[in-house]
Amino acid sequence: MRSYTITTIWDIPIRVNTSLLLFLPILAWLIGSGQQIELYAGLIERSTGVGFDLTRLRAGATPWFIGVVAAVGLFVSVTIHELGHSWVALRYDIGIESITLWILGGMAALESMPKEWDREFWIAIAGPVTSVLVAGGCYAAGLVAPMALQVPRFVLGYLALTNLLLAGFNLLPAFPMDGGRIFRALLARNRPYGAATRIAARVGVAFAFLFAIVGVLNFQLILILLAFFIYGAATTESRSVLLDELLDGITVGDIMTRDPATVSADATLEAFGDRMLRDRNTVHFVTDDGGGVVGVVTLDDLKKARNGDHGTTRVASIVREVPRVESTADAFDTLSLLNGAGTMTALVEEGGTAVGVLSESDYTHAMTVRRGFRSGVGT
Repeated sequence: MRSYTITTIWDIPIRVNTSLLLFLPILAWLIGSGQQIELYAGLIERSTGVGFDLTRLRAGATPWFIGVVAAVGLFVSVTIHELGHSWVALRYDIGIESITLWILGGMAALESMPKEWDREFWIAIAGPVTSVLVAGGCYAAGLVAPMALQVPRFVLGYLALTNLLLAGFNLLPAFPMDGGRIFRALLARNRPYGAATRIAARVGVAFAFLFAIVGVLNFQLILILLAFFIYGAATTESRSVLLDELLDGITVGDIMTRDPATVSADATLEAFGDRMLRDRNTVHFVTDDGGGVVGVVTLDDLKKARNGDHGTTRVASIVREVPRVESTADAFDTLSLLNGAGTMTALVEEGGTAVGVLSESDYTHAMTVRRGFRSGVGT
């Protein structure tokens, strides 16, 4: 689903996902209907000792107004929670690409995840601490608010309770939630980062199954969605850290295919296909009349070519412009760049001259060798 930037804070784009726009009216309805107002009024009264006039809170359109304000206030609280993470990350000179609000809460996208256990610990715990501070502020404001302001007092009390719940829930060791990242950080104090990640990811997957079971038994769609998110995020990050370990210290120049076969942009697809069959190279540089490299073409590009007369159609019609990277670039960082660009192929340059091509097969070969080497070392 698409996300829309609504504002910026500390030069961080604050984005709202379409899923949240669809969910907010439902949340407002849930808060403002049924017994929710009475339930929360009772909880707030037991917490603060100050009661509410339920007749006034239920009068006319007041419940719906409460629902809208409370729902919006909840996601403002989530934004502040993510800003807590962001503030600490910025103190460590880690940039924040964006903060996105969606149906399950919020996500602060850090430009890089710190591997130092103490940095990850403080960044992770900053969110729950911020939520506790927001809860305390709302609680104090609710205590001093005049009795006549029934609706503001109720909303403040609601936000105090939900921010405490937000902090507590996020502290569950369900990686990659805040508690899971705190758990990984503590594990990484005396374990390799990769090993700590794998342990935390397994615990996260266990929580995902637990949330799924509870969600199905109680017909809680949010818990089911959360289970899918945690499972996917935990396994993805675990694989990412494994790749990072396998590619540690490797540059693009170490794994690229140097001086690949070339084909002229004016060559026909038929001639290109015959040449590919003979030289068995599935990735080719495409050159112009002056011999300059204008892009790459692969076997997949040839397969996707429109049906027609391959005897007259030129390679220029299927050539792809792909990212260009320096041979000295870090292999793992480049892999992340290519994933973000939606391709697994890149031109490799040295001093502005194309000297090689980087493809998925290059990464596969490199990781196979490194994995085999590591397993062999222990025997």
